[in-house]
Amino acid sequence: MTAPGREVPNAEIGKGYEYAKDQVVQITDAELRGLPLPTAKAIEIDAFVPLETIAPIQIAEGYYLAPAGRVAAKPYKLLRQALQRSSKVAVAKYAWSGRERVGLLRVRDEVIVLNAMHWPDEIRDPSELLPPPVEVTDEEIEGALALMETMTRDDLEGPEFEDRYTEAVAKVIEAKREDRELPEMPEPQTPARVLDLMAALSESVAQAKASRGEDADVHEMPKATKTTSAKQSAKKAASKKSPARKPRSA
Repeated sequence: MTAPGREVPNAEIGKGYEYAKDQVVQITDAELRGLPLPTAKAIEIDAFVPLETIAPIQIAEGYYLAPAGRVAAKPYKLLRQALQRSSKVAVAKYAWSGRERVGLLRVRDEVIVLNAMHWPDEIRDPSELLPPPVEVTDEEIEGALALMETMTRDDLEGPEFEDRYTEAVAKVIEAKREDRELPEMPEPQTPARVLDLMAALSESVAQAKASRGEDADVHEMPKATKTTSAKQSAKKAASKKSPARKPRSA
C-alpha cells in the first residue's frame, strides 16, 4: 500500500483490467506493444468515401504524412494522385497513444494529411441541446445574411487570425521578467449598450462596409420581439457551451 500523501512515481504505476471486484489482470507496456493488431505499425485503409459524408464534428487534429524512405515513395505518390483524381478521402485505422484510432486521409498541397477522427460512439446526440421553438422572420434572416456578406472573404490571413492568447501570455512573461506591472486587459471595442440583436446586426453591417470603403447605406431593420442586447445574448450562449464529445475510457 502507498502511504497517504506520497507521490507515486511513474516507474511504480502499472496497467491492468479489473474483470471482477478486486480481481485485476496486469498488463505490461511490452504486451501492449505486441498487441495482435494489424494497425499497430501501419495505417490500414478500410474505405474511400466523399468528404461530405463525414460529419465535421467527427474530424479532429491533423498531421502531415511523409513516406518512410525511398521504397514507400511510389505507393505514397500513387495514393496521393488517386485521392486527388477521385475527390474522395480514405478512412483508415491506426494505432496512437496506446489505442486504435480511426482517421481520414486527404491531400493538401501535394502532401497526404491524416486527420484523426472521433469514433461514432464518442459523438453526442445534438437533439438534447436544441433551443426551445422560436419564430424568426424573413427580415431577420435577411439582416443576418447581409452581415455575413460584409464579413465574407477569400482567405484567413491577417491580424484577425493571429494567436492573441499566446501573444498576451508572452507580454505577461516579459513584464514579470523585467519586474514591471502586468499589462492591463484592453476595453472591448464593441459598444457597451446595444438596443437589440437586429440593431446590433445593422450597426455591424455599417461598420464592416465603412472599413472596406463602401457606402454604409444600411436600411432600418425591424425590432426584435424582445429587446435583448447582443452582448447579453453572447454571454448566455457562452455560458451554455456543451462538449460535442462523450468521454472515452482509455
